[in-house]
Amino acid sequence: MKKILVPVDFSEYSEYALHAAALLAKQQNAEIIVLHMLGLSEAVLTKNESQEVAEALYYMKLAEKRFESFLDKEYLKGIKVSETVQNYKIFSEVNEVAHENDADLIIMGSHGTTGLKEEVFIGSNTEKVVRTADIPVLVIKNPIEDFKIKEVIFACDFKIENLRSYHNAMKLFDTLGANVHLLYVNLPGERFKSSGQMEERVKEFLFKADSGDLEMYDKVVYYSDYTVESGVFNYSKKIDADIIAIPTHGRRGLAHFFSGSIGEDIANHADIPVITFKI
Repeated sequence: MKKILVPVDFSEYSEYALHAAALLAKQQNAEIIVLHMLGLSEAVLTKNESQEVAEALYYMKLAEKRFESFLDKEYLKGIKVSETVQNYKIFSEVNEVAHENDADLIIMGSHGTTGLKEEVFIGSNTEKVVRTADIPVLVIKNPIEDFKIKEVIFACDFKIENLRSYHNAMKLFDTLGANVHLLYVNLPGERFKSSGQMEERVKEFLFKADSGDLEMYDKVVYYSDYTVESGVFNYSKKIDADIIAIPTHGRRGLAHFFSGSIGEDIANHADIPVITFKI
């Protein structure tokens, strides 16, 4: 890992993301690129009137000044940090910045939710980046004093459509030296599968994913629970996981991980960081 992109709005949640990025950057000897999206209207930028031009320059200078205090952190010492202010208004442009700078990972802060009816993450700026980015997006919701990615859960339904996200996840976690637990959550009712059915699906997936190598087959955990969300959460607590990894359909957002609103519930309600990989 060489570069980490951290989009910020100077909030405390952005600082959570920046701190996590710093801890990861030190472990990987990586560079951090901090992005602030200004979002000025075209009217402000295109009019020739001195007042509009002065307003645009004011906001640009204000953002640059805020970077001075925002980046004045002890935990950033020894890390190469560069900042950029862009007048972006649509969040697909974060993905463009990531590619222009050859970033390996995007880290963002998010409020998450405290209740099932509070939709803070979904529809937020972080969710918009998750939907449009084709590199991994790590979501941080709480301050982390010692961020190490050692125990990872990669949860999916082992359908062939998840091959891309699986490959990207394994590549990243191999770079980080993490221990990956592949998790299949078995549910009651119509979605229940016998041990043989689960094993057959997983074996077919891994055979194709790893070109006939079934080394990861013994690392698959079959966990029974009443919902996928509770299965992922309960197993993450059981092994004291550092992070939960999930595949996501970008154009449709997290809502189509497995089915229904499972992905957004995991991202919203997980106490630990969640990282998404584009299907």
